[in-house]
Amino acid sequence: MKLEFLKNINEYREHAIRLSDFNSFQATKFREVVDRFIEDDSVSVDLSSVDFIESVNCRFTLQISSEDLGISSSDGVNFVCDLTLSSYKNMSALLEPFCRKESKGYQWLYDIDIPIGFLFSAGKDIPVEE
Repeated sequence: MKLEFLKNINEYREHAIRLSDFNSFQATKFREVVDRFIEDDSVSVDLSSVDFIESVNCRFTLQISSEDLGISSSDGVNFVCDLTLSSYKNMSALLEPFCRKESKGYQWLYDIDIPIGFLFSAGKDIPVEE
């Protein structure tokens, strides 16, 4: 599984943090990381340090917040995803289909109108917005 920051993925100059290039086993392992994070009520989890995730060009930390702020960065290398506990639970549910069977599909892991999205993509292609 690869973790990377993608800059200017569309004509609106939006960006994405993408987890890609994985199979159903790795998707299940990632969902378990998210679920443990939710259950432990941890303050944060650094995905860049998870053993099965290869960080290509960024560091990425999930943290619980009192409101859904999404992904932010002050330097374009270190990223933080601030979401509520409820949004992380929804994220876990969105991951479930990737855990059941092999997929070539993708899923945006939150729906907040900010310039950086969180893309979970089994393949390596960036989805084209129509």
